[in-house]
Amino acid sequence: MLSQEKIARINELAHRSKTTGLTEQEEEEQHNLRNEYLSKFRSSFKSQLQSVKVVDPKGEDVTPSSLDKAKKNNPNNRQ
Repeated sequence: MLSQEKIARINELAHRSKTTGLTEQEEEEQHNLRNEYLSKFRSSFKSQLQSVKVVDPKGEDVTPSSLDKAKKNNPNNRQ
C-alpha cells in the first residue's frame, strides 16, 4: 500500500482543489499519486480475489474455473 505521507498528500491536494485550486504541477502530482494508489489497490484486490475458495453447503469446492486458472497462472501465488 502507499505510505501515509503519500496518502496525506493525496488528501491535501484533493482538499486544495476544492477550495483554492491547484497549479499545473500540483494537478500533475495529484494525477500521478492517484494512478499509483489505484494501481496498488487493484493489485491488492486481485491478490485477495485469487486467494478465495468457494465452497457449497455440502462442503464441496465449487470455485469457478476462471478463478482456478488465474491462481495457477499467477507467479506470486503461494499454494
